[in-house]
Amino acid sequence: MKRIFPALCALLLLTACAPALPPEDSDRLQIVAAVFPAYDFARSAAGELADVTLLLPPGAESHSYEPTPADILRVQRCDLFIYLGGESDAWVDTVLSAIEPQGETLRMVDCVDLLEEETVEGMQGGHDHDHEEEHEEDHDHLGEVVGMDEHVWTAPRNAAAITRSVGERLAALDPGHAGEYAANAEGYALELENLDRDFAAFFDGLPRRTMVFGDRFPLLYFAGAYGLDYYAAFPGCGAQTEPSAATVAFLTKKVREEGLSTVWYIEFSNHLVADGIAEAAGVETAQFHTCHNVSRTDLEAGATYLSLMRANLKALEEHM
Repeated sequence: MKRIFPALCALLLLTACAPALPPEDSDRLQIVAAVFPAYDFARSAAGELADVTLLLPPGAESHSYEPTPADILRVQRCDLFIYLGGESDAWVDTVLSAIEPQGETLRMVDCVDLLEEETVEGMQGGHDHDHEEEHEEDHDHLGEVVGMDEHVWTAPRNAAAITRSVGERLAALDPGHAGEYAANAEGYALELENLDRDFAAFFDGLPRRTMVFGDRFPLLYFAGAYGLDYYAAFPGCGAQTEPSAATVAFLTKKVREEGLSTVWYIEFSNHLVADGIAEAAGVETAQFHTCHNVSRTDLEAGATYLSLMRANLKALEEHM
């Protein structure tokens, strides 16, 4: 958190030397989104009526993101700042308390019911089932609640609820276009609910619903929505990159016991852990995109939460 203060000091120098400038087009709402899901839901609800800016650079990891002075100025001057409200954007509280934002804020975690994040069997940080005595001093015991899971957008129904909340906030900020914001948000929300039904239909047709991730697992809401059993190397916000030998052995055994054909990894991962587990088990690997962020190529190509999740559904159909 200390690394944010140089940016705040630079911002103070910048604003001390020049008066605050209004948005270039004062007739349009200025929306700033901290992460890609917020950006996608906001631009879908806003349509052509507002300017939406994404802070997190394409391909970047939010846990290591540091706002620039320009980013902080955008947050201060915008009409609506949308952020996650979890561990990965803890920098927001520091910034908001220092800059006195001119507009409103919306936390995605306030738009839906939250789930408690838990370590699961075999996960790094929890007990490895055959080595409990070695982990008596570990504070993240198997099944212990370690906080509320922040990855709320990963369930399409949650994404629909957040989109509707964004639409309602935009309508309140710009009453003259309230009907258009409501229609835009509802249209996208209905597409997301159709996606949810397609996922549900797919999983309903499977004899087993087990996935193994040789990676972090920020998909608790997705798994909960469709009754999935999952095993992973690390929790959703885990900072570890090297799993223990016991974790790798446990996940490899699970792949074999469950008769799985695929070990999954998430976007921007080097997928070395998934590759190692898959090689040991004699299976393949595949990516599941959590939609946390996108590459510059995908962003410029017009990728949306909906298109990325549709691609996930196709990958599931091919590999499960």
